[in-house]
Amino acid sequence: MPTLQEQFGGIDIYIFDQLLRGNIAPGMKIFDAGCGGGRNIVYLLREGYDVFGADPDPQAIEAVRRLAPHLPAENFRVQTVETNSFPAAFADVVICNTVLHFARDDDHFRAMLLGAWRSLKPGGLFFSRLASTIGGERLLKHISGRHYLMADGTERYLVDEAMLMRWTDELGAQLVDPIKTTIVQNLRCMTTWVLRKP
Repeated sequence: MPTLQEQFGGIDIYIFDQLLRGNIAPGMKIFDAGCGGGRNIVYLLREGYDVFGADPDPQAIEAVRRLAPHLPAENFRVQTVETNSFPAAFADVVICNTVLHFARDDDHFRAMLLGAWRSLKPGGLFFSRLASTIGGERLLKHISGRHYLMADGTERYLVDEAMLMRWTDELGAQLVDPIKTTIVQNLRCMTTWVLRKP
């Protein structure tokens, strides 16, 4: 019997929550936009989901292809989220986990978000977890625009609740859950933003 680590890999607990609640279910096509080395898709691959991914790091994509030798190599592409070549409206679920806070500026954030969103079918689930200012203003040093130096020493593009709600409205989306933020030991704040596409 596989260990929990073997079964689920390093899956984000908030993606695991969506699985437990049936929002990610067998038979769905999953697009991991900014998949990295595939930590969030180990379980999905083991369970036979049709999984796709894009990441600009060739080594990360090679690692994901090794995790999924049963799937066509073209399911995993060396591409940015904003310029991914997957078809429009092909995925039932888009995972964009710890990606959007690497935006260079507002235009880049918009491009990444819309690049991921474009791939989602109507009625599909969009899952994003990203660094934010929510609840952690005292932990941040403003640099410029939406760029902040966080207490963990990293510089990130940070959203706030008002921005996420504006984007929810602009996309015509519905919140699947209230926006949730976790303060990670006074180092950073990570916000979960889960939407349903109309």
